[in-house]
Amino acid sequence: MVYEKNAFSMPFLSGYKLLKIPILDANGVPAWPELFPTEKINQMRQIVGPRHFSSQMMLEFVPPERIRLDPGQIHFYEDTLDIHAARLGSNQISGASIYWDPSSGRHKSDDSVCVLIYRDDKNHNVFIHDVTYMHVPDTETHPLNIQCQMVLDFMRRYTIRRITIETNGIGNALPEIMSDVAKHHGENIYVNKITNSRNKADRILDAIEPLLTSGHLYAHMRVRQTPLISEMLGWSPIGGVGHDDGLDALAGAISTTPIVIRPMGRAPQTFYANTQFSV
Repeated sequence: MVYEKNAFSMPFLSGYKLLKIPILDANGVPAWPELFPTEKINQMRQIVGPRHFSSQMMLEFVPPERIRLDPGQIHFYEDTLDIHAARLGSNQISGASIYWDPSSGRHKSDDSVCVLIYRDDKNHNVFIHDVTYMHVPDTETHPLNIQCQMVLDFMRRYTIRRITIETNGIGNALPEIMSDVAKHHGENIYVNKITNSRNKADRILDAIEPLLTSGHLYAHMRVRQTPLISEMLGWSPIGGVGHDDGLDALAGAISTTPIVIRPMGRAPQTFYANTQFSV
């Protein structure tokens, strides 16, 4: 035995007692009211979501097999961004991110997905404004070039010039291809490279689930027509439930540093002169 080999007089931690002090007791009274009053605890619960609050603040473990992403908790909207006021409906937008999780885009391959999100950091809201799943024919000899053109059109549509590309695997050469395609079309863009080493399920869970369960995740109505919603319905952190590439792209968009968006001032106005006068 390890204890015999190291000549311990008694087993390590023999007779220890476990002390657990959750942030709230069974009656809902704060354990440290001078540091964490009830109002601050409620704010924390609203920001991090029930799972993180339960495990980190209440010291109650939530088994992974019980965790789901419920798309019914998404708030859907139809607003377009007012770029001059930096407003999306009643929300003041502070940042934007476009994230591409690439694949070959061919039949029976993983999905190649590009996501645009807006952020309202003051209220901790994230808006999935658009998602594009890209597919190319199996006979296409340059599938990545075709997809780069699609992504460039996507960026142009929303006047965003910076994109983050996941460079794991097939994405390794994409930043250079994307830059070449943009130059060919006279576009000046910035490509941010990212390599993910964390487990995909952990990335998805940590980025999306707190926003979803705390009511801070919004999506444009067009997103309902994409596979993203069905991916949420079928997803589980223990795996084995089909595609999750859209969720991975969304998690990347949420986690990456956004482009700062500020109001540009009043929108252009049209003035008409009265020319019906006599000299």
